[in-house]
Amino acid sequence: MLGNTSSDDTTGTDTTGTDTTGTDRPGTDTTGRRALVLVENLSVPFDRRVWQECTTLRDAGWEVHVICPRGTKRDTEPEAVIDGVRIHRYPLRAATGGPAGYLREYGAALWHTLRLARKVGPVDVVHACNPPDLLFLPALWMKRRGARFVFDQHDLVPELYLSRFDRGEDLLYRGVCALERMTYRAADIVLATNESYRDVAVSRGGQRPEDVFVVRSAPQTDRFRPVPPEPELKRGKPHLLCYLGVMGPQDGVDYALRALAKLRDDLGRTDWHAVFVGSGDAFDAMVELSRKLGLSEQVQFTGRIPDADLVRYLSTADVCLSPDPRNPLNDVSTMNKVLEYMAMGRPIVSFDLREARVSAGDAAVYAPANDEAEFAKLVALLLDDPAKRAEMGRTGQERIGGQLSWRNSQAALLAAYTAACRDRTPVSAGGPTRTGRRPLR
Repeated sequence: MLGNTSSDDTTGTDTTGTDTTGTDRPGTDTTGRRALVLVENLSVPFDRRVWQECTTLRDAGWEVHVICPRGTKRDTEPEAVIDGVRIHRYPLRAATGGPAGYLREYGAALWHTLRLARKVGPVDVVHACNPPDLLFLPALWMKRRGARFVFDQHDLVPELYLSRFDRGEDLLYRGVCALERMTYRAADIVLATNESYRDVAVSRGGQRPEDVFVVRSAPQTDRFRPVPPEPELKRGKPHLLCYLGVMGPQDGVDYALRALAKLRDDLGRTDWHAVFVGSGDAFDAMVELSRKLGLSEQVQFTGRIPDADLVRYLSTADVCLSPDPRNPLNDVSTMNKVLEYMAMGRPIVSFDLREARVSAGDAAVYAPANDEAEFAKLVALLLDDPAKRAEMGRTGQERIGGQLSWRNSQAALLAAYTAACRDRTPVSAGGPTRTGRRPLR
């Protein structure tokens, strides 16, 4: 599967029980409304953004169904009802072997999605989450039966293709651009994860500004609560550095490792231990790169770990790393790890990316894009300044509790659904009506 940058996830524990109290609910009566959420990239509730959206809709009175792939170690049941959300899962083997592998994966996903959508029956809203930009096909089938289509754009797939595969604007790139155009054209409402994505939906996607709603991803603050630090996690060193996130080709773990080698070799700093939490396509390659750089004794790779262990590492960390290099995708994407570091009150070193600054503000320091030597210098600077680290941590927590809180995204999500269902009779009240439907653009 294509890894989504803006909604990366690294742990393998339960995400149910999301707190959605205090939700702002627009005036539309949602009694009897049915929503169907389509996901191909991750299982649910493992996909935290999708799960937060589902529970927000449930608390607002919606009957929520989800169609998604089964997980490998969790979310393995073909059907489940979790906290009132009905989840329908299908078997899916992730792509291997290039374009043919992706064709097999996506073909199977579309077939299962249509099969399960028929089982779910009529819905008021079909809510499709990318990548890939192929779920507009089952969404169109449901639109013809009266549903409204909400496109939840987790990633800009053309930029993801350029950043991940380094093949340039070839035939496949033109193909993913065409699929994105068709998805925008089919959508009644678009959910964007940040203002940069919103701008793309309007300028490149031809969406009306009033039909695009910014629903930012946000960490679950009940999940990311600091605990007392555990000095033994530092493996006898004064300081702990921490990376949390997906390890794919575009995620910059290699930049972080080379920066740590410079921290040791060029700056003479050996007073740290580093832990890299998460997994992904590049995990084995990153372990090997660490070995080649002579970092095996100072860098620990944990893979995916339970939430309790993740919180222990983040609570002990002195500095957290966000080494995503500047590329067409990363510059305009919101990184979940940055938000999670902030929720835990940790100072961050990041490359200078547009949306990184929007998210973190003064909770991070920024090295020139892709400059590993400067990244290493900023890590050293923060290690020597505990007062600045504490100030940055407080700033991050204040931002997560304020302008970046999920409460604001809840209100935007429900406003988007209100806009989608305007002039539409609930399916439970005698079936969908096509009155007032906006035509395909």
